[in-house]
Formats: sequence, C-alpha cells, structure tokens
Amino acid sequence: MSDLTHLDARGQARMVDVSDKAVTVREALASGWVEMQPETLQLILEGGHPKGDVLAVARIAGIQAAKKTPDLIPLCHPLMLSSVKVELLPEPEHNRVRIEARCRLSGQTGVEMEALTAVSVAALTLYDMCKAVDKGMRISGIELVEKTGGKSGDWRREEG
Repeated sequence: MSDLTHLDARGQARMVDVSDKAVTVREALASGWVEMQPETLQLILEGGHPKGDVLAVARIAGIQAAKKTPDLIPLCHPLMLSSVKVELLPEPEHNRVRIEARCRLSGQTGVEMEALTAVSVAALTLYDMCKAVDKGMRISGIELVEKTGGKSGDWRREEG
C-alpha cells in the first residue's frame, strides 16, 4: 500500500495537488440498497406514498449530492462533472430498492467519491421519505463497483 496522499510530511491534512496530472475521461459506478418491508416497497411502486414519488425525489437528491461532494467530504476536489446518472431499481424478490450512481468527467482526478455520495444520499432520502411507515428499513451494501480512467487505470470489483 502506498503512502497516504492527503497528509503532508508533518502528518497534517492537505488537498492533493493534481495540477500535473493528465486530463483523462474518468468514470465511476457505485451501488447500494435500502431493504424494507414488502408493504413499504409496494406502496412506493404503486405511487401511493403520501409524500409523493419517492424514487424521483431520491434520484434528484443523489444527483445533487454528487455535485456537492466537496462540500461534504473534506479534501475532495470540486469537479466539473459532465454526467451524473442515478437509478433506483426495485427488487421485490429481495424487498429492497437497489441504487446505482454513475459519474463521469474529463479531468485530473477521479469521481469515485461523487458516485458513492450520490448512492448514500439517495438511500438516505428514500429512508427519510418512508420512515413514517417503516422505521426498520436498512441501508447497506454501499460500495464502489468500478472505475475507469486516470493513472491507476481501470478497476472492477470481483464478484463474490
């Protein structure tokens, strides 16, 4: 494992200088899910939730969160994202909604944190909107699935 890049020689936090890095197309995909009671998922799918379209609001929240990542995560670079896609995929067979976020840009640093933040905030928004009917929901499985571009190259999580 390499040295930590966010610490200077004295061990103090710093933002990494990326000015000498090449501009490349970079993309990251993150995922996670929110498990819930079958009745809660059915309420969401039928559009009968009193707070409105839960999936649409969570999608917008995820997109906004990706754009605000440097305001939330210390030392993250503000990025000029070219694309943020957030999908909420109901999985009734598992009583959950799977969330996937894909972020893309041409830049000097990666977009992994933006994708992870998008998934996290979309999940929190879904929880917030449904907690009145299901306080036992569980947010889990948030992880980076793949990333492309940059000096370190491509990476994909192995299955299993």
